Amino acid sequence: MKFSGKAHKFGNDVNTDYIISGKYKFKTLDMNELAKHVMEDLDPDFYSKVAPGDFIVAGSNFGCGSSREQAPLAIKHAHISAVLAKSFARIFYRNAINTGLPVLECDTDLIEAGDILDVDLAGGYIINRTKDIRLAVKPLPQVMIKILNDGGLAPHFRKYGGFNFD
Repeated sequence: MKFSGKAHKFGNDVNTDYIISGKYKFKTLDMNELAKHVMEDLDPDFYSKVAPGDFIVAGSNFGCGSSREQAPLAIKHAHISAVLAKSFARIFYRNAINTGLPVLECDTDLIEAGDILDVDLAGGYIINRTKDIRLAVKPLPQVMIKILNDGGLAPHFRKYGGFNFD
């Protein structure tokens, strides 16, 4: 999987209530509606700035907080191609993979808001085209790449009848 887009940068400890505020989580199950409110507590204009393929870039502990899968699903429905962070909260990380949202651990210090990035998930690298530098990412296990390629865990299970490690 390869993606290209613009970086939208946030800091450390972005919790799931910042990703999608609790005031919306119980009002609707429509992910396209929830997507309009992604990151609005940190950047009220975020949804209007995002173009399909863009990236959320953050510091450490992205996705801390509740274990609800609405956060990665809302990000995915906001047309974000991947989240790049120094580290992720464990439950958010697994929910993201399970819902088909790529999440990659890397040093995000050399990525600024507005930088244009090319991400190669299988290759395990990011090209920051704005700064003409290559960044390594922590490689994902092959089964996780397969789950992401299939659109998430449920589609993967439907396709193979369980985990496919081949």
